[in-house]
Amino acid sequence: MRKARPREFKSKGLLPIVDTLNLNQTVNRYDPSARIEAAFTIPAQWYTERQVYDLETRTVLANSWQIVGRADQVREPGQYATAEIAGEPIVIVRGADHVLRGFFNVCRHHAAAVMTEPEGKAGQLRCPYHGWTYSLEGELKGTPDFAGVCHFDRSANGLRPVDTAVWEKWVFVRLGSGYSTTPHLSLENFLGFDLLNQFRSLGLGSLYWQERHHWTLDCNWKVFVDNYLDGGYHVPYLHKGLDSVLDYNKYKIENGGRYCLQSSPLTSEGAEPETSAVRKGDRALYYWIYPNFMINWCEGAMDTNLVIPRGVDQTEVIFDFYFPDVSEAARERNRASIAVSRRIQDEDIAICKSVQRGLNSRAYDAGRLSVRREAGEHLFHRLLHADLNTGLA
Repeated sequence: MRKARPREFKSKGLLPIVDTLNLNQTVNRYDPSARIEAAFTIPAQWYTERQVYDLETRTVLANSWQIVGRADQVREPGQYATAEIAGEPIVIVRGADHVLRGFFNVCRHHAAAVMTEPEGKAGQLRCPYHGWTYSLEGELKGTPDFAGVCHFDRSANGLRPVDTAVWEKWVFVRLGSGYSTTPHLSLENFLGFDLLNQFRSLGLGSLYWQERHHWTLDCNWKVFVDNYLDGGYHVPYLHKGLDSVLDYNKYKIENGGRYCLQSSPLTSEGAEPETSAVRKGDRALYYWIYPNFMINWCEGAMDTNLVIPRGVDQTEVIFDFYFPDVSEAARERNRASIAVSRRIQDEDIAICKSVQRGLNSRAYDAGRLSVRREAGEHLFHRLLHADLNTGLA
């Protein structure tokens, strides 16, 4: 007698019909056509239901261009870096021909990770499980003890490639699965030429990476992004030090196609000394790039925030810090700047956890948006809906 499959079995990338119907209802409870003055936020279910999270992984994260590493990590032939994008292991590597490529970091033999270190340099890519070896260009070269296998095409068993591109200091990859509003968009077109032009004027080439920090938050990844995109709304209440150097009344919010720029004049009058010492210049610029990358810039310092979903109610945020001088002589000043960023992040952790708890409450379903402050959040929700709805279709 043929055994029935377990009830929880799901084909990869597919949902049972009944789940799809329920998910369709959940996604389309949000009205993306509403102007901000009449709009609601996305429903609480989008932050709490596993099916929404799984759909985001297959659509929003798999089909957008995602940061996978820094360009300086893979400058020379043989240099590589590994990461996880939308649940998929990825490796980027500079080939012997000096071309940068990205691959699924999955051996074609029995699926082990080929490269297991976060970064490094190698003459070839060798799987630690059974020793299958690939060139820096992803071609299968070595298959120990594999003689006599019939109908095996070595040329068809190289590492599976992913789209790879470089912008400014970062390497991006795009997995792609067909569930996208922009299935063939290059990185440049995804970012938009307006954003590219703005960054050319910032002179990021004069900044150098110093160090990385990780935070884990007990909230859905979109809670963190919403918090970032509220137009400084929460700053006077949660971030007293930061508030002391920003001109809250002159805080601006400008939306592009897939980005939001929040900016504020900087002031030193009456400012907290620790913050004003490391937040200087004319303006602070806060860029969000859909869906989960932030760039925070002011004169003499930049940090980036990469928001990585780790579950329905858990998020990892990776901060990378950049300065014009990363020598030992500048280390104390740079560390003081990083300490200010760490304090701001620590202040956000508790409120994001509080929001996640409230989203699970029967007392909350959706909220309204500040016309003055939350245009970036409104853009984020509309872009999300477009990708989710396309995935459902």
